[in-house]
Amino acid sequence: MRRKFLVLLFIFFAFSILILLILRPYYLLLKSTLKISPLKTLLSWDSIRKVDNRTNILILGIAGGTHEGSTLSDSIEVANYDFAKNRLTTLGIPRDIWSSTLNDRINSAYAYGEAKQKGGGIKLAKAEVASVIGIPIQYSVVIDFQGFENLINYLDGIDVDIERSFTDKKYPIGGKEEDTCGGDKEFLCRYETISFNKGMAHMDGKNALKFVRSRNAIGEEGSDFARSRRQQKVLFAVKDKVTKIIQSLNISRIEELYKYTDPIISRDISNQQAAIIAKSIVFGRDFKQDTFALPRDFFDIPGSDSYDGRYVLIPKNSDYKTIHQYSACIFSAVDKKSCVIF
Repeated sequence: MRRKFLVLLFIFFAFSILILLILRPYYLLLKSTLKISPLKTLLSWDSIRKVDNRTNILILGIAGGTHEGSTLSDSIEVANYDFAKNRLTTLGIPRDIWSSTLNDRINSAYAYGEAKQKGGGIKLAKAEVASVIGIPIQYSVVIDFQGFENLINYLDGIDVDIERSFTDKKYPIGGKEEDTCGGDKEFLCRYETISFNKGMAHMDGKNALKFVRSRNAIGEEGSDFARSRRQQKVLFAVKDKVTKIIQSLNISRIEELYKYTDPIISRDISNQQAAIIAKSIVFGRDFKQDTFALPRDFFDIPGSDSYDGRYVLIPKNSDYKTIHQYSACIFSAVDKKSCVIF
């Protein structure tokens, strides 16, 4: 009997040591590199700010670098995670919506806030976008697109389904913003021509940024709404690649990934809080995700004699009620296709 007990005890300790050796690298990754407590993550001890069991995260993409306009928001998305339904829904927001508070377009909110004080950009951008969609925003993530290019290259590129072919003959060349082009009044030397063909395409970081930043394409792809859809495609393609690395449980690859992503992201959500959301997604049942954008029909484009001749968007009849109703429906409805234009 005693011998049997000792054998069982030996097996228990051997198994425990084996588990410790296997799990220790992951534990150290969470504790030392990501500063995450596995216990808090499992028990959801760190409180997540929610409304109706849903959390809204504003995702901004800024140009980055040192040139003028480097902190303007090239892309604006709101990600809504429903804990009860295990559903992630993103809504693209046109960057050219006019803000009477800023007396400028909403893509300038982050820039104005950061100019006043470090961290002020996130607060102001959340307030401005929340007023557009009529829904409070709990957190924000700001991605520096200049570093985003390096991340995509680290991921060995991404695969994107291009909805329609387009050509942009006025894509700005970095570093030539102040070039006088030898007196050319159209400043053509500041631009290059880029083209994308319909269908699946593998993109490196440089081409992916051109794809999402293009603003002067001929036809429908030249609109801010089409641009928002392209940005969503790239963000989700990156997310898919990142998810695969995390699921591989390759410690060194995950550490490398973190070193590429952490410097290009500013946020007011901690790793611990993000881990709790990730845990809910991974361990929840039937995870679903959807992508939408505010429809073009919700907005008017004033004539060139208004707003100092700038291209801006204003809600039809200067009323945000329709936008608020649509946003609330997109984030709460089970059948999101029922969220028709009111």
